[in-house]
Amino acid sequence: MREALEAVLGPVSEPVLLAGGASKEAWSVDAGGDALLVRRAAVGVIHRHTLSLHDEFDVLTAAYEAGVKVPRPILYIADLDGREAFVMERLEGETIGRRIVRMDVPSHLPVQLAEELAKIHAIPRERVPFLVEARLERMVDELDDVGEPHPAIELGLWWLREHRPPERTPVVCHGDFRIGNVVVDARGLVGILDWEFAHIDDPVRDLGFGLVRAWRFGVDDKRLGGIAGVDAYLDRYNAITGIDVRPEELDFWELAGNVAWAIGCLTQAQRHLRGQDRSVELAILGRLGAEVEYEICHLLERVGV
Repeated sequence: MREALEAVLGPVSEPVLLAGGASKEAWSVDAGGDALLVRRAAVGVIHRHTLSLHDEFDVLTAAYEAGVKVPRPILYIADLDGREAFVMERLEGETIGRRIVRMDVPSHLPVQLAEELAKIHAIPRERVPFLVEARLERMVDELDDVGEPHPAIELGLWWLREHRPPERTPVVCHGDFRIGNVVVDARGLVGILDWEFAHIDDPVRDLGFGLVRAWRFGVDDKRLGGIAGVDAYLDRYNAITGIDVRPEELDFWELAGNVAWAIGCLTQAQRHLRGQDRSVELAILGRLGAEVEYEICHLLERVGV
């Protein structure tokens, strides 16, 4: 890895593989006095609609140009030891969700998250023309690919089809906007990471995904990613965008986010079970899918199913 990086970056420190990242490798490296992070493709992908690293780099660049708090994009590499990769600035701060929810984060962090999400949704679609428009029906196809019966997920998909709120104008969405994909320090939000699921969608889908219970990391009384309630987050987003998202819309997209993550857990487990990418971490994620299915049942009960 070091030799391959030096071929494009010049002298670098010994690369260090960082923990986490079920879908991509992340290597920490220093070059020319700069702290860098190398994001490199893994063996498989979580969803078949995952962006290539080339397209993800282009989305990151578009977000950076739009003033979104993201790492500065530096270089796309088509072949780094047999896999594509890109290099970006390495931000300083905490990224591990279970640690963030136990930090003394500033009270304005929910407002900062809302402000950055509004910037993302304002990125012109023509700036990233390769992004596709996602539909709820895509999750049905992804569940079918798993090839197993999962009644809780299937019931959730049925409820979502029957109760979808009026569609809003589709925008550029991050696709995985949550605690665990942000960098945080004592001052608040440092940056937003992991753009591999960017797509065109209803903006409230992005707004609601961070409410999924899995991203609360055990702090279940704080609905927004284990750090706060949703009021300040929702109010600030509405004030900036003028969209006026209603609380029941968040309920709908919270359920949709849980359904999507349950399918994602199963898809990742299949990478392990089929021998595509043997990994204890991927196997554990498959087991965690059952907990997400339980949450789907809880949310369906809350809406009266």
